[in-house]
Amino acid sequence: MRYLVRERIFSIGNDFWIEDEQRNRPFYVDGKALSLREACELRDANGNLLTRIHKKLLAIRDTMTIEGADGQDLAKVRPAFFSPIRHRYEVDLADGQRLEALGSFTDKNWELTSADGQVVGRVSRHWFRIRDTYGVEVAPGVSDPLVISIAVCIDHIHEDKVREHEQHDH
Repeated sequence: MRYLVRERIFSIGNDFWIEDEQRNRPFYVDGKALSLREACELRDANGNLLTRIHKKLLAIRDTMTIEGADGQDLAKVRPAFFSPIRHRYEVDLADGQRLEALGSFTDKNWELTSADGQVVGRVSRHWFRIRDTYGVEVAPGVSDPLVISIAVCIDHIHEDKVREHEQHDH
């Protein structure tokens, strides 16, 4: 299943729907509830909380945490330690698994894979020709809210890094 996600969720600070390929609206992002904490919530169409995404304060590296509706951590998302070959992100799941995101984060064209090389999600801005959006594709049997939340985290961390570099260049 592919979903249409708006870029720069945190800078908007308001609610918006995430649509699927059939233009259904299965999820929405509630940005205003937590905008002061650089956080947002992913809810289903009935308004039920699915995940809460927030930045870890005082983390050594840019780290974002994804919590379930019960407040338990589901995943931590962060850039991998500098790798000379390419940029990548690591996602540590609560069950001990590690996922890895590789590809072009600037172009919004990357894959999320499990330790055994299975693709669990893909992000591309080429599936939907709508400005300031990207598509998130979730593999069958994988939690759609979790993969969407991971994509939102990586997009946010990457955009933060781009802004930091731009500020240092001026």
